[in-house]
Amino acid sequence: MSQAFAPFSRPLYVMAKAAGSMCNLRCSYCYYLEKSKLYSAKNGGGEPRYFMSDAVLEEFIRQYIEAQTAPSVMFTWHGGESLMRTPAFYRRVLELQRKYSRRDIRIDNCIQTNGTLLTDEWCRFFKDNGWLVGLSIDGPREFHDRYRLTPSGAGSFDEVMRGVERLNRHGVEWNAMAVVNDLNAAHPLEFYRFFKSIDCRFIQFTPIVERTTPHGLASIGDRDGACVAPFSVGAQAWGDFLCALFDEWVCQDVGRFFIQLFDATLANTVGVEPGVCSMARTCGHAAVIEHNGDLYSCDHFVFPQYKLGNIRQKTIFEMMNSSAQLKFGQDKRDALPGQCRRCRWLHLCNGECPKNRFTVTADGESGLNYLCEGYRRFFEHSAPAMNYMRGELLAGRSPASVMKLYK
Repeated sequence: MSQAFAPFSRPLYVMAKAAGSMCNLRCSYCYYLEKSKLYSAKNGGGEPRYFMSDAVLEEFIRQYIEAQTAPSVMFTWHGGESLMRTPAFYRRVLELQRKYSRRDIRIDNCIQTNGTLLTDEWCRFFKDNGWLVGLSIDGPREFHDRYRLTPSGAGSFDEVMRGVERLNRHGVEWNAMAVVNDLNAAHPLEFYRFFKSIDCRFIQFTPIVERTTPHGLASIGDRDGACVAPFSVGAQAWGDFLCALFDEWVCQDVGRFFIQLFDATLANTVGVEPGVCSMARTCGHAAVIEHNGDLYSCDHFVFPQYKLGNIRQKTIFEMMNSSAQLKFGQDKRDALPGQCRRCRWLHLCNGECPKNRFTVTADGESGLNYLCEGYRRFFEHSAPAMNYMRGELLAGRSPASVMKLYK
């Protein structure tokens, strides 16, 4: 039966961990490898213990399509390393999507990978089926190989670049997901120009902020004994990085290279949804499903207290619309400290990701974002150009005209 859509309905996203936390790399800053501690039992049939079974896969695909209230659905396949599953697994994904598809809905697929396992077979599959590939790469060799390591401690840059070459040769659409850390943050232009040199048009620069305890990475809410991990980017360094990056982008690259954070800032300046949950007013519409069907509030909140249930006992629609998940999403706005509520840039950052809100304000209130100082510097620095681009968009003109102001 066809489902009527609300005119302003918002897509519901669930990132799927088809391979759980299994990965062929051992990146120093990975927050997900330790999630294996949550699961120890094997799946039925003797499969690797973190692989999603066919029964869970089918139930997930059926429920995920049924839960949508918008005319499209995006399946995002993640890990660990998503390519530790075989092409046969993802061909099965397509079979099940066809089985449960509706005439009134469009289905798209995105897969995120570290790129080291990409082969011609994989690339043909992605091209033939129109899959978007998100590739993790941290810039040129000296930056990438600092933290993105194999189990033996070797760098992975060469393998990733071979994957990039294959993607390009087969005409696969892909974008870059680059982690900004304590090392590469000090070299913003060298970092950025690397991506331009390989003609990567869509780039997501993500600041790494993790905390550690004597027992490993800190859980959300841990305060006593938790300290910021040494590979994390500092707030001032993050602001310096963004400003230097922005200065080159706004002079040369608007409309040619698309940087997610700059796009999100412009969207918030205009007053439309930013397209990335960390910069939105509320969250809670983007969950993650583990290999065994457990659903958690967010990819960064895979901790027992944020488990919503399992798809074998509850539906995705039921869990995503539960009071617990709705509160999780609203808390992003409602738990802001007073300093944030009074900030002139609140409409641009909205407190950023709740996982980073573990510092205190000038008057001692908890809940301030660790990167606050850096974001404030960037927003003030970029405001004149952002406001100009806003005016151009509202007038029906291209925001790329901003570049003429900086020549």
